[in-house]
Amino acid sequence: MKLLISLLLMQICLFSNGQNATIKKITQKDLEKAGTSIPASDIGEPVGSVVLYASRWVEANGENPAYGIVEGSIFPVDPEGWPINFRVLLPESWSFRSIQQGGSGMNGTITVGEGDNPMFGGTNYHLLKKGIVLYGSDSGHQAKGMGFPGAPEPKHLATGPTIGDEWALNDEALKNLAFMQMKKTHDAAMVIIQRIYGEKSTYNYYVGNSQGGREALTVAQRYPKDYDGIISNVPIVNFSTLMLAPALIRIQEKVEKNWIPVEKADIITKEFLRQCDNLDGLSDGIINNYFTAREIFNVNDGKGTGNPWAALKNSGELTTEQIKTLEFTYSSYIFSNPLANGVKSFGMWTPTVDPAGFGMMTDTRYKGQEGADIDAPIFTSLGILGVTGFLMQDLSANPLDYVEGGKWEKRRQQISEWLDSTNPDLSAFNKRGGKIIFTIGACDNVASSGAQQDYYQSLIDKMGQKNLDKFARLYVVPNGNHGLMGRSYSKNGDGESIEVKNLASPDRNDNIEMLINWVENNKAPNKTLAIGSKGEISKKLEGEGYMMCSYPNYAKYVSGPKNIVSSYISKKP
Repeated sequence: MKLLISLLLMQICLFSNGQNATIKKITQKDLEKAGTSIPASDIGEPVGSVVLYASRWVEANGENPAYGIVEGSIFPVDPEGWPINFRVLLPESWSFRSIQQGGSGMNGTITVGEGDNPMFGGTNYHLLKKGIVLYGSDSGHQAKGMGFPGAPEPKHLATGPTIGDEWALNDEALKNLAFMQMKKTHDAAMVIIQRIYGEKSTYNYYVGNSQGGREALTVAQRYPKDYDGIISNVPIVNFSTLMLAPALIRIQEKVEKNWIPVEKADIITKEFLRQCDNLDGLSDGIINNYFTAREIFNVNDGKGTGNPWAALKNSGELTTEQIKTLEFTYSSYIFSNPLANGVKSFGMWTPTVDPAGFGMMTDTRYKGQEGADIDAPIFTSLGILGVTGFLMQDLSANPLDYVEGGKWEKRRQQISEWLDSTNPDLSAFNKRGGKIIFTIGACDNVASSGAQQDYYQSLIDKMGQKNLDKFARLYVVPNGNHGLMGRSYSKNGDGESIEVKNLASPDRNDNIEMLINWVENNKAPNKTLAIGSKGEISKKLEGEGYMMCSYPNYAKYVSGPKNIVSSYISKKP
């Protein structure tokens, strides 16, 4: 009788929204089933070997659940290559679900940490309490650290020849970062889940932001059979060009007359707002109608006025040469030759209230630029390793030596095929019943809002809006940055000082719940949502906060208090 009661208790539901996921219990003893290795033949991409380390058990503590930890290293085929270190968190009470967590930046540390994970908004305990297995990797190379003074050196399970940047010169390590590590980590985790719980995951998900957002998009394109649901936030879609793009702006500014110092940021912001703030019917320091705003300032798409910076030129606030740099920065960058998936251009950046953010503008003159000091620094940025390492294959190279269509063109074509997640054909993922939720910020200085919007448009063109709506959502946060948080400018488009309004990032846990409900209960999220003042997501378009629409729609002001969602409607530009 006790056994029967125990078995019945194991069939409780874990989600309050009625999802029918039963649970399976494990104990610390079950971790021994993981073993010490996984056959290379069980991994869907080429590997040398897979080693598993001694497992650990974390007892429940207050509201935090008990869970097991299994870690391992996937060693490369290339004896001079770098391993993939990974970690799997296995809840004591399992709901037959698993989530692979994507990385950030250039990766180099395991995405799934023990305890809560600030990179993912502290969601680890929340998801473990839901009975979800979490797993992730360092993507196949090992970082020195976080890059700031006093930062602790990470402890790696295994390392390659170095923990410096040399991995960027190794093609197997590069292809691991690009796509193979997602498959290798997935397959290793599935083996461990099967061994410990005795069953496979009923539902497997991928959740990622930034680099992880690109990874999430990549698995939908390359490994569609492995995932039931995907969240891709602020994906760095055109990865190979995104790494190059900040250097392209500095190359444009090689001639000193083209250089725009940071002190000009305020007049640029005011000009964006003068022309774009009122496009949504309200002058509030927020560019809600991001689509039309981009058309105005993109001088290469043939849709705008053709001379959006005339006012600043006529006033003498910017020179003709500086305006050429702004046109370069806020217009599509046309390639000499198409890159992967036939992509002919890179979206660059879009009208923003923070044109100097994330190093977009600089007061420094760099080596190779006119007027630079003899000991001037070499230009660097977050993704510069992708230029000097991946592309130029010389870590000491000056990225400002790049010439479009020049001697690195063949290599550029090659790494684009590996790195870029620009394939708009998600029909295989759709056919297997997969669901995907994208969210981007309209003013993302890191990942290129222009490139993200171009990918959205390519999805619509390829899949068709009606078909796409069956399995995908393409959300846009107005004025949203790379963290999907937005804020208004201190002055509106009429030049009036206003109270700054903060736009909260959509809650990650709500987003995951929304995806799970779509995948498992076929309850599709609305194409227009309300985001509350603390980021809570609601389908009821009311209350304080803002309206988050699906591309290409925007929140059009109708009437009422500007901080109330019901004062707006979702409108197509």
